[in-house]
Amino acid sequence: MLLIAVTGGIGAGKSTVSRVLAGHGAVVIDSDRLAREVVAPGSPGLAAIGEAFGPAVLAADGSLDRPALGSIVFADPDARKVLEGITHPLVRARFAELAAAAPEDSVVVNDIPLLVSQEVAATFHLVVGVHVELATRVRRLVDRGHTEADARARIAAQIDDEARGGLCDAWIGNDGAPEDTDQLVDELWRERIVPMRNAVANGVATGWTGESLRHGSAARTVLRLHRATGQEATRVAGGAGGAPLVVELPASAAESGEALTRAGFPPVAGDADRRGPADPALNLDLRLVEMS
Repeated sequence: MLLIAVTGGIGAGKSTVSRVLAGHGAVVIDSDRLAREVVAPGSPGLAAIGEAFGPAVLAADGSLDRPALGSIVFADPDARKVLEGITHPLVRARFAELAAAAPEDSVVVNDIPLLVSQEVAATFHLVVGVHVELATRVRRLVDRGHTEADARARIAAQIDDEARGGLCDAWIGNDGAPEDTDQLVDELWRERIVPMRNAVANGVATGWTGESLRHGSAARTVLRLHRATGQEATRVAGGAGGAPLVVELPASAAESGEALTRAGFPPVAGDADRRGPADPALNLDLRLVEMS
């Protein structure tokens, strides 16, 4: 199974990218829908929100009064953290349930707006960022019924594209015509996602395609390796200017062979003792080193 996150700021067009991936056969799980599900009337999530923010955020029928809650959390970062502390664990748990129910050979896509740390990014094989210019995002939100001031406040409450870009393995511009975005996603599917899925399924690493590493790739790679093996990297170097990213792990990490393959680091063809990336855009020299 290949886990992919599609992330981007509000109004960026994540659903457009997810729709194209679904057309290729991916199983898409929308975190916005999950976020509504976990605070449905009668849910533990809604009860926790009512306890944290009081009856003013509950409608007369017992459902969540979203405008009332939004007026609080988009104006107060501390209140927003409280809300996220309630909803994010519930959404992650529900996503894990749905992903586990998908066929083993699936590409599972999580349409996730609030991916804000390398630790969360590293739980996916690939993180795809979607971005558009600020003016376009504001216009899209106004078209949805928000005031311009509210639209800008909601955008400002999220991390900016510079920070978001450092969490992403691929970056899709969505400012052009719809068919242009579709073509970019088609290429991503054909040239990167399918080879990754095949590499994990067949247990054979891919060859590097010559792409430069994105900012943040080293941190995510090290975290992904740690999640698979439980081992800390003893050396991380390179990765700039087309040079390979060199990561050294204790040789005992080889005992986590199946976990390494599932995490996107299968054996190199013809050399089962070496590991390489499933991602053809990742120029990785992974070394398992005997510790003295």
